[in-house]
Amino acid sequence: MNRPTHHPGDMLLIDYAGGGLCEGAALAVATHMAFCPACRHAVAEMEAVGGALLDELEPAPLSPGCLEMMMARLDHERPAPCRAGAVASKPAAKSVPKSDCLRYPEPLRGYLRGRLDRDGRLAEEGWRFLQPGMRCIDLPAGANGTTTRLIRMKGGVAVPRHTHGDIELTVVLEGGFSDEFGAFQPGDIAVGDPSLEHRPVSDPEGCLCLATTIGGLKLTGPVGRFLNRFINF
Repeated sequence: MNRPTHHPGDMLLIDYAGGGLCEGAALAVATHMAFCPACRHAVAEMEAVGGALLDELEPAPLSPGCLEMMMARLDHERPAPCRAGAVASKPAAKSVPKSDCLRYPEPLRGYLRGRLDRDGRLAEEGWRFLQPGMRCIDLPAGANGTTTRLIRMKGGVAVPRHTHGDIELTVVLEGGFSDEFGAFQPGDIAVGDPSLEHRPVSDPEGCLCLATTIGGLKLTGPVGRFLNRFINF
């Protein structure tokens, strides 16, 4: 398998390393990193630098009775139950195995428990219609104003021309797509923001991808602006 050629960029990797991304964005970056040894190496170096800087900080003095207050709270509070399918706020990337699970590496695989068969294939039920030739499965990694989903596109399907309310991260898992900014293959991550306007088109064999969208999409052009009132991507 070829290594990715489209990467998140240093700022997103720094935010990921520092735990500054929301769950959906962190999942997208971690999924890309599972395919990309260069980005895994870069994040490891960033985390090492951050750890060294923390070690150099002078410890802050604790107020009197702080330890006793903390222990008392631990005795009386129970941890909140974990939401099904949820993982840590900064999912850790694991390299893609050579044999199986190529489409769904960890940590993405953890969000798909109950949807995969014994052979690691995604069940056909549960896909929601988005537009002709395009369906999705919403994943439990969103927050207010954020959607995280798997998107499956048939060959040659075009997404309406659009821009972005905030940021969109799209990781190709299988197949590929192209837009005005290049061709994206398995492991590649496309980063969209309000300055970018594009019209992605899936490759002839189709495309399966993971997409996290913060702030929604905004269709462009006269017809698109009219349809924004009725369509929610």
